[in-house]
Amino acid sequence: MVVIGAGLAGARLARRLGELGTPALLVGDEAHPPYNRVLLAEVLAGRYAPEVITLPAPAAHVRARVTGIDRAARLLHRADGPPIGYGTLVLATGSNPVLPPLRGLFTPGHRLPQGVHAFRTMDDCLGLSAAVGPGVRAVVVGGGLLGVSAARALAARGAQVVLAQQAERLMERQLDPRASHLVLRHLRELGVEVHTECRVRDVRTAGGAVRSVELADGYALDADLVVLACGVRPRTGLAEQAGLAVREGVLVDDELRTSDPRVHAVGDCARHDGTLYGLAAPALEQADALARLLAGDADARYTGTRSLTRLTLTGPGSPFDLAAFGEPEGRPGDDVVQLADATRGTYRKVVVRDDRLVGGVLVGELGTVGALARAWEGAEPLPVDGPLLHLLTHDGGS
Repeated sequence: MVVIGAGLAGARLARRLGELGTPALLVGDEAHPPYNRVLLAEVLAGRYAPEVITLPAPAAHVRARVTGIDRAARLLHRADGPPIGYGTLVLATGSNPVLPPLRGLFTPGHRLPQGVHAFRTMDDCLGLSAAVGPGVRAVVVGGGLLGVSAARALAARGAQVVLAQQAERLMERQLDPRASHLVLRHLRELGVEVHTECRVRDVRTAGGAVRSVELADGYALDADLVVLACGVRPRTGLAEQAGLAVREGVLVDDELRTSDPRVHAVGDCARHDGTLYGLAAPALEQADALARLLAGDADARYTGTRSLTRLTLTGPGSPFDLAAFGEPEGRPGDDVVQLADATRGTYRKVVVRDDRLVGGVLVGELGTVGALARAWEGAEPLPVDGPLLHLLTHDGGS
């Protein structure tokens, strides 16, 4: 049994299989031991040393770059070394950062200019850590979850940070306008300059190093450092070359099987029931379900994840916490309850449809997030004898 990819999903799967008495070989191409990618921003901010976010590794772990899959012979070809045979194969190849089509982004050798970084791997993080410092002018391109985390981390290291977001507000996929505004306010309190509805079109360099970023309106932002946080794209190259069914991600069923029953896929590279998750919680749930299945539990299935996004931004004063799940915006006919305290910077909102909780956003004081998440994940009718307001005020544990 071989797992390609030593990220969160792959490392979790290999470790669980070992615990269940079904050892697997974990094959990863990064120079570092498996680590928790979710915590890279904390390493960049200086809160954690790289070794703190290391994951427990399985006994059998090989560093190798797989270059091809021969499904007929059940062999993995690698860049350096003899082929690796498999009986059952799991693709946990993860995702690559999306690099926007900006003029000047690549050097003639198709390399990023000095000072321009993606923010996806430990090497990306270490490169940024070595380059950032007090007074460094940094531009973060992208205002989603990753961009907000990167901007906060760079500001914590003393950089002069500008965040450029093409959408009209921050984290528009997870948050409603009011919650987005609170995130904006928090970043500005940390000294981050935020531009929304702002499209970057050009990266200007001199001597192979970045010097500025030009916006669509012609305005230029001086930059010693540029961080590209424009989303991710599933790594499906190996699957496509091997002739597996791919549509944005590697297609899998409830047993996380691909179009070849001897090959499974989990994590960011997998598309289950039309959904590409790209989040840690679904990846871990898929790994756990597949471990049980491969270890002999014939009833094990993965039927999808209703995942909650949670983010903690640290800085001066107390941490800034937020959580979001489901649909943060109501439709006509939905019941929507909101509680806001401008002085304390807290905000809570839930959306109920047909007596079921379908979404919510919480900013600050997340004591109710546990109760809300359980009500949402269960998708059961809410109690008729309890007011909806109780969902937002009862401390159900976080």
